[in-house]
Amino acid sequence: MSVTGVLFDFSGTLFRIESVDSWLRAVLDARGAAVGRADFGRYVQRLTAVGALPGGPAPRRIPPHLAAAWAVRDRSAELHRQAYIGLARRAELPDPSLYDALYARQMTPAAWHPYPDAVEVLRELRANGVAVGVVSNIGWDLRPVFRAHGLDDLIDAYVLSFEHGIQKPDPRLFRTACTLLGRDPSDVVMVGDDRRADGGAAAVGCEVRFVDHLPVTERPDGLRALGLVTLTEGRPDPHGS
Repeated sequence: MSVTGVLFDFSGTLFRIESVDSWLRAVLDARGAAVGRADFGRYVQRLTAVGALPGGPAPRRIPPHLAAAWAVRDRSAELHRQAYIGLARRAELPDPSLYDALYARQMTPAAWHPYPDAVEVLRELRANGVAVGVVSNIGWDLRPVFRAHGLDDLIDAYVLSFEHGIQKPDPRLFRTACTLLGRDPSDVVMVGDDRRADGGAAAVGCEVRFVDHLPVTERPDGLRALGLVTLTEGRPDPHGS
């Protein structure tokens, strides 16, 4: 296989969302809200159980009234917001305005952390002349996250589900990404953490490789271990960087 392009998932692959307690603490601190230790721990447990943090722990149960929105939550910004705020409301927080504030927090660059080897792997792919794209099931624009963490210059194309009205594993997203990169799918590797969603790239002819969706401290070299750089070594850099 001659690899000339690599597609990456976002959450759980290149970046990881902060923990639930960090998420809630950041929102409370920004509002100057004082919460006792016992109450804070209770709210964290509730938010974790309902799966209110996108990219965080999965919901233990999807309530019937949210099932339809949840199934297609990444097809639009409205559906994404509806699904996650709906889940958060089940946590019964003391201030109703916290639900909107929490949702807004998860869209900020400060809430996301790149995996330790993400920058070096992306830089080495760029040095090898490999085109790089991001294909994500998401309900908001993640480009500011990449810019804030200094990775945007290493990405050639973004294909975000909410901008196309379809979500992975729909092969159209992967086909669109390959077209934007100017690469034949048979020469492209898709990297993700979800075997069903990211595995959809195989339908268009991409090779698919997987990483584990772990906290950043527990996965220091998951991307490098995939051997992507070795696959693409020796290619001239068309970007001149």
